Order: sequence, then C-alpha cells, then structure tokens
Amino acid sequence: MVTRLVAIFAAAACLGTVPGIATDARADERRIATLAPEGSLWLEDMERGATEIRKLTKGRITVKFYAGGSQGDERDVIRKMRLEQLDGAALTSIGLGMIYPGIRVLELPFLWESVDEIDYVRKKMWPYFEEKFAEEGFTLLAAGDVGWVHLFSANPIESVDDLEAARMWAWTDDPIVRKLFKLMKLDGVPLGVPAVLAGLQSGRINACYGSPLAAVALQWHTQVNYMSDEPVGYGLAGMVMRTDVWESASAKDREIQVDVGRKRMKKSIERIRRDNKRALKAMLKNGMKVLELPPEFETELRKQALALREKMAGDLYTQAELDMVLEYRDEYRAKQGENRKVARGVTAE
Repeated sequence: MVTRLVAIFAAAACLGTVPGIATDARADERRIATLAPEGSLWLEDMERGATEIRKLTKGRITVKFYAGGSQGDERDVIRKMRLEQLDGAALTSIGLGMIYPGIRVLELPFLWESVDEIDYVRKKMWPYFEEKFAEEGFTLLAAGDVGWVHLFSANPIESVDDLEAARMWAWTDDPIVRKLFKLMKLDGVPLGVPAVLAGLQSGRINACYGSPLAAVALQWHTQVNYMSDEPVGYGLAGMVMRTDVWESASAKDREIQVDVGRKRMKKSIERIRRDNKRALKAMLKNGMKVLELPPEFETELRKQALALREKMAGDLYTQAELDMVLEYRDEYRAKQGENRKVARGVTAE
C-alpha cells in the first residue's frame, strides 16, 4: 500500500500536481497539511486562527487545510513542501525533526516532570530552533502540544516480558522509538500514523502509544483496553511554512499572522491540555483500565531512556543541544526548589 501511494505521488509530481490539491489555488492561499483529523481540537483551533487572519488581512491571506493525513504521512508532506506542492504544515515533533533533527531533543523519554518545565525550556530554546529551521528554508511558527504520551494495549503490559510479547506500533519515521526499541530488544511494527487504526483493527498490532486526546481523536481507544499510568514522554508539535511563501506576504501581513499565531498558540495549548484530561476521563468512564508500572519495569524503562539520551547525542541532536535542554530544565527546577510540581501520571492529567 505504501509503495503504491509513493508511486502515485511520484507520478503526480511529474505532472506538476498532487492528489487532492487544486492546481489553480489562489496566489495568496496557503496550502497547509496536517495529520489532525476533521473535527479534531487541533484542526478546529487552526481553522479559528485562519479565519481571524483572513479577516484581519481583509482576505489577502487565506488558508486551506488538508487534514487527516490526506496528503500522506509527515514524510510525504515535507517532500511536497520541498517540491512546492504544499506551502506549510502543522507537524508533530516527528515531522519537525525531519526538517531539523535537533528539535527532537525536547521529546526524549522521561525528560520532564511537569508541563511547567516544558513551557520554560521550550520558550528558552524556541529562538534557537527558529534559526536552525531558517537555515533549512522553513519558518518555524507557532508551537503546539500533543500531550503526555502513554502506552495503550489490548492486553496488560506490566513487565518487560509483556512488552516483548506485544505487537507494538513503531512510528516508521521516529528515530527515538527505533533506537529505544533496539536498546530494549523489542520488535516494533513500523507503520505511519494513518495506518495505526487499521493495524489495531486487523490485529497486526495490539499496542500503541500516544496522548489520551490523540487516542480518542484517532479512534485508537476503541481497539485497546489498557493504558499505562506513567507516561513515557511528552508530545510536542509546531507549525512551519516554506520561507519563500512566508516572505511573499507583506511585513504588515506577516506581523498579523505572528500576532494571531501567538495568541492562538497560548489558547490552543491550554485547550489541548484541558481536553487531554477530558479524553482521559471519557476513556476511563468507558472501561479503559489504568496499569501502574511495577517499580522494576519502570526502573528498566528509565535506565534505557537515560542510555538512549547519550547514544543519540551527536546523531539525532548535538551534545550542545542536549546540554542546553538539561541546563534550562535544571535551572527551572532550581528556581522552583522543593515547591516545584511533579505532574506526569494519570492522576495528574
């Protein structure tokens, strides 16, 4: 199936078209792709922002969204942006890392204790990543959240043996997951996000990972019975646009987009965090069972996560980038002292 899709996209590229994208799009229309499904919180927030931008620019800047993975997985989307078939995208950190891999340092397993320290470090490092994306020909715009990432499974996962026995999804394009699975001697089943639900329904996989909101929005929760109490990490996201498209707008219209983006970013992150809690409550009400990780299992996961952190330095991100993240994180913790929040488990969602 993937090979067939690639062939279709390749053929379309030769013809100068992409399936599902109008070739007569207005010059001021931004074509933005996203994995967020129709009707999801993420897409609703983006559409609100687009409506506001259209009004404030008096129609000079309009946005058309291609949602639900209609333009393929994020690797396909980035390729189409480079071919000038798309203007921008709302990406998870996986997609952002395909443009500049170093940004994935923000998403290492067991790195964070609370969203407060995530916000602190991300704010500190965002200007640095803006410069790195600019070097790749992209403008890094608003930041976004996915939420705390939990393990979900059809059968209980309470030990390393259970994890080894599970048919766990492994996001095809996620080098962190691939390396972590290798360290733990796990055989993940590589799939893109649009294929996960079908994989769960067919039994090709019986375990996956994601935020509560993502699990509900993508309907994964209908195929699993258990989730881990302790999250393994925190999912981040962001909006990017090709720099040539971004700079084609007037300075005034760029300023409007930045102002709207900042305002919407704050509201969107607050709403996503709130709705992650609501999604969790809904799943629990419908029978989702929460599993507390046994101490020895959690210890092993954390041990491998720390090993991963060092092994990826110099490969996915630089040692300097890792040092920056740890320095800012520890700076935040020192400022908060004993009063800092530690909120990552289901009870803290």
